Amino acid sequence: MMSRSARRVLLLAGVAIVIIAGLLMRDNLSREALTHWLNGLGPWAGVVFIASYAAGAVAFLPGLVFTIAGGALFGPLWGTVYSLIGATSGATLAFLAARHGVGDWVAQRTGARLGRLQAGIDREGWRFVALMRLVPLVPFNLLNYALGLTRIRLSVYALTSFITMSPGALAYVWVGHAGRQAIAGGDNRLQAGLIAIALIATLALLPRIIRSIRGGDPAER
Repeated sequence: MMSRSARRVLLLAGVAIVIIAGLLMRDNLSREALTHWLNGLGPWAGVVFIASYAAGAVAFLPGLVFTIAGGALFGPLWGTVYSLIGATSGATLAFLAARHGVGDWVAQRTGARLGRLQAGIDREGWRFVALMRLVPLVPFNLLNYALGLTRIRLSVYALTSFITMSPGALAYVWVGHAGRQAIAGGDNRLQAGLIAIALIATLALLPRIIRSIRGGDPAER
C-alpha cells in the first residue's frame, strides 16, 4: 500500500506537470482553437471538454475561454452543465492539492489574504465561500487553492462552488452561444444576443448589489 509521503510526492508531481503544461499552452489557448479541437472529437467532445476545463483550472488557465467555447459548442443548456462540472472538478482538485500537498506554496501566493479567508470561513462557513464566488475579490484559480488551506469541509466547498458559479457560467455560455448564432446566421441570433447582454449586465451588477446589502467587501469584515 502506498505511503502517505509517496502519495504526497505523486500529487505534487501531478500538479507541477499540469501547471507546466498550462504555462506552455497559455499563449496558444483561444476560444477558436479550443472549439476547433473539440469539434473533431465527435461524441467524446463533452467528456474531453470537462476534463480540459478541470485541468485548466488547476493550471491557472482562464476559465472564461472554456466557458465561452462550451456555449459555442454545446449550446446554453449542456454548455452550462459541462462548464459547471468542469469548473467544479478543477476547483476541487486545486482545493485538494493545497490541502494535501502544495499548502506552503499557496500560502506564499495568497499572503495576508489567507488570514482573512480563514476568518471569513470561521465566521460564516459556506456563506463566505458563496460570497467569494459571487464577489470575486480573489482570482478564481488562486481562490480554489487558497480555500484548501481553510477549515471548510470539502463537500460544503464543492456544493457551494457549483451553485454559486452557476450565474457566471450561464452568462458566458450564452455569450459563446450568441456568437455562434451570429456567425452561423441563425434565425434566433438577435434573441440570443439580447439574452447574453442581459445576463452579462446582471452579472456585472451582482457584486455591487451584494456589497450594498452587506455594507462592504466581505473579505474585509
